[in-house]
Amino acid sequence: MENSMSEKKPRGRLGNMASYVLHHKVTLLVVVTVVVVVFFWLLNPNYLRAPNILILLTIASFIGLLGLGVGLLLISGQIDLSTGAITVMSAVFIAILIRAGIPWPLAALITIIFGAAAGGITAILVNGLGMMSFIATIGMMSVWGGLALVLTRGNPITIADPGFWAIADTRFFEAIPLLFVILLFFVALYGFILSQTRFGRSVYIVGGNNAAARLAGISPKKIQSILFINSGAISALCGVLFASNFRRGDPVAITFGMDAVTAAVLGGISFTGGAGGTGGFLVGLLLLNFFNNGLLIIGVGSYWQTIARGAILIAALMLDYFRERQRAKMIKAGATEIAAAKAK
Repeated sequence: MENSMSEKKPRGRLGNMASYVLHHKVTLLVVVTVVVVVFFWLLNPNYLRAPNILILLTIASFIGLLGLGVGLLLISGQIDLSTGAITVMSAVFIAILIRAGIPWPLAALITIIFGAAAGGITAILVNGLGMMSFIATIGMMSVWGGLALVLTRGNPITIADPGFWAIADTRFFEAIPLLFVILLFFVALYGFILSQTRFGRSVYIVGGNNAAARLAGISPKKIQSILFINSGAISALCGVLFASNFRRGDPVAITFGMDAVTAAVLGGISFTGGAGGTGGFLVGLLLLNFFNNGLLIIGVGSYWQTIARGAILIAALMLDYFRERQRAKMIKAGATEIAAAKAK
């Protein structure tokens, strides 16, 4: 009797806190986001005015699209660090196509196909040649970024097509850009795929346990290859929207790729695979962008902003580590209880 009572003793304050975070991570992220918003609004009332919200949501749209592609790969146990470079190359690519006289809708479609092909190359490197995704995508990041510089000789290519500009210029209620509505559409679409389809469930199984996935008749390489192609395609879409917003194809590298990883992990997508969702990702994305924009609007220097972004990434990875450790403990405890029940 005493033994059974001792087994049910509270796990302690730290254990209870970790368990609470594991089960209420999205709620806690929402609370932290509200605190961040109120804090910066008190420091500068312009923080919540329409022009600033428009800028904030526009940047969030770019990071969010990249983060969705990266997030699905993280859930499956892989990573793609070349998304930012594919975005840059795609922006340059569509600028070249439009300047050559190709109508922008067709140019956009060709660019997205190019992005899918870029993702396919990564899939071949990882699943065909057996390279680590971390190494393969770092290499491809240099390839696509370098190719964009070669094609433009380091100079941006302007786009003189008002119809193409209209994509980024369209907004609702003065503060919500069409770009953010496009992001919300993909958040909902990917959320549905992950939660309601066999493919989505397979992504979680592959990320959680490759061996179990194979035993269940699921091909991890096939699932992950599809996700690499998807990541390339949605990165190219981001490049199209980026070019529309800035009215040019700019070969200068952007830092959205690492921000996308940060938003994904901060939003509860496990860096080691098998866990996460688009709802938490969206909240993590907004928290990251409200914070970054807040630093900018109160006048924090760009160097310090870079340091802050790095610190947030480290904090997000640490949170993911503790979250995964707690999840592993809960799984082990559950398995022990099942074994004990069978023994009786």
